[in-house]
Amino acid sequence: MAETKENIFLFVPNIIGFARIILAIIAFYYMPTHCVLACICYITSALLDAVDGHAARYLNQSTKFGAILDQLTDRAGTAGLMMTLATFYPRYTFWFQLSMVIDITGHWMYLHTCTLQGKASHKFIDMAENPIMHVYYTNKTVLFFMCAGNEAFYSALYVMHFFAGPTVLGIGLFKLIALLTMPVAVVKAGITVLHAIVASLNMSIIDVNERAALSAKQDN
Repeated sequence: MAETKENIFLFVPNIIGFARIILAIIAFYYMPTHCVLACICYITSALLDAVDGHAARYLNQSTKFGAILDQLTDRAGTAGLMMTLATFYPRYTFWFQLSMVIDITGHWMYLHTCTLQGKASHKFIDMAENPIMHVYYTNKTVLFFMCAGNEAFYSALYVMHFFAGPTVLGIGLFKLIALLTMPVAVVKAGITVLHAIVASLNMSIIDVNERAALSAKQDN
């Protein structure tokens, strides 16, 4: 009897991932002019990020494709928002560019390196061994706070371009949210830089091991 092959593209978490992409594209289209509609699509896409993870674990449908799709959608969503912010606040374009580059490269390098190494060797540097990073990786509340705070910062900058919001402590609500969450965004960017450094070191370990194996094969 012929073996039935699974179609991972039809796995529930991956279908949710495709829906997130569609919502993000709609949000990008309306970001320059329609704040409310863009926010609805962008926030829904972000919230579905948690849903697909739960679906993957509950249905036993975790895949490497899904993990990469999820990560790329997160990075692309934030990048699209930052590009819009650069047009709203042109004097801060450099900082949006820098933030976007750090966000994309740091996460991509770390994810790609983890895929290559397969987490199979204790010789690789594990950031979870660091006390601070251990909390970041193991405490879901801390991780949620960092991610939510980062998104709140950029989202508040976006919304305050259209609406000041009610006055709190003498300033608009959305500006206040941006001021309060800016430190979180800065710290998260620093953690992403650390991801890139560790990924680079682990990549060098992979290169050294592969070159040593190739040299030993040639000697034989």
